[in-house]
Amino acid sequence: MDSTLTSERPGDTLHALSRAKRAAWGSFAGAVVDWYDFLLYGITAALVFNHAFFPQISPAMGTLAAFATFGVGFLFRPLGGIIFGHFGDRLGRKRMLMLTVWIMGCATAAIGLLPSFDQIGWLAPVLLVTLRAIQGFAVGGEWGGAALLSVESAPEKKKAFYSSGVQVGYGVGLLLSTGLVSLISHFTSDQQFLSWGWRLPFIFSVLLVAVALWIRCGMQESEEFEQATLQQTSAPEASAGLPVIQAMLRHPGAFLQIIALRLCELLTMYIVTTFALNYSTQSLGLSRELFLNIGLLVGAVSCITIPCFAWLADRYGRRRIYIAGALIGTLSAIPFFMALETRSVAGIIFFSLMLANIAHDMVVCVQQPMFTEMFGARYRYSGAGVGYQVASVVGGGFTPFIAAALVTWSEGAWHSVALYLTAGCLISLLVAIFMKPRRA
Repeated sequence: MDSTLTSERPGDTLHALSRAKRAAWGSFAGAVVDWYDFLLYGITAALVFNHAFFPQISPAMGTLAAFATFGVGFLFRPLGGIIFGHFGDRLGRKRMLMLTVWIMGCATAAIGLLPSFDQIGWLAPVLLVTLRAIQGFAVGGEWGGAALLSVESAPEKKKAFYSSGVQVGYGVGLLLSTGLVSLISHFTSDQQFLSWGWRLPFIFSVLLVAVALWIRCGMQESEEFEQATLQQTSAPEASAGLPVIQAMLRHPGAFLQIIALRLCELLTMYIVTTFALNYSTQSLGLSRELFLNIGLLVGAVSCITIPCFAWLADRYGRRRIYIAGALIGTLSAIPFFMALETRSVAGIIFFSLMLANIAHDMVVCVQQPMFTEMFGARYRYSGAGVGYQVASVVGGGFTPFIAAALVTWSEGAWHSVALYLTAGCLISLLVAIFMKPRRA
């Protein structure tokens, strides 16, 4: 571990604790906005975008096209990680976090105002893909900065707990996005929802952005970054070269580990909240309200489970909690799809929670300190942020697309998707078991 992670100003405990709390709240608020916007797109893509933006092709291909645009956002996340990581390592975490929220909010509101295919033709999906790319670029810089600011400001033995707000923000974002879509879906007809109802949650993002920017204005830069900046000033040769290149050269194995360790998190969440929403309505004839309500439940429960698991990780060890979560994900994948096949509502809800709230939340609650501590303070934003976002492309962005394609190629059978989910969780489990502690 980098020595700067354990540094603490003597006699300044109250100030440090206050700074840690403000950093935690600021990271949480921004994460809510970014994940609300990002997840809202996935939910709407599963229900609407094949009709609104790809009506000229078959329903199956329209679904694949809609999920492909969902994945485009992930392709631009590494670019956001590189750009925001570079300037975050040079200029500070707080400045970049203000920008990521602002950019994300503008792109999301623009999607809500976007004309449909019937109005402007093929320009509509082109603009949709462009705005999705901007979303991905913004969220690509969010996690690294939010995780770093909360981890670097947290008390030494409470880093997982204080930084868990970054991931709780994911749950609250899921809760808000799914809740608004579900509410609007309930009070509108199918025709009204497909015509204009789906746009309202995107426009609502403007209000969330204003609140997040107000909260983040009260954050302070982390002391570790300030100390690293002083070291660069006194030894300018130490800061030579791009931070992302230095991170890759010094810790090449860390990038591969991050990718493998995120597979369980990404596959469990996106298969339950995005792919299953489409699969259950299109292939199984279940109501869309079922998985919208499951999304609400998952988001609400995660607000409790993530900080609780993070507290346990600080107390009993991050690796132990991670391994337990990956194991549960591996064992729950096939039963989840068996419950879908039998249309057992109780089984579907139970295994959705096992995957998205137990397995997912146990592995995700430790990622902030686990990943950031793989890199030195001078290039941590770039190293951890880019590694995290590359993993998002490999294991997250095209998961709904891959799952939908597997179902299409197997003529509606779910077995290949279940194996896909099982394999991802198993890889994460094995890497966590055999990984060695790293020192920056």
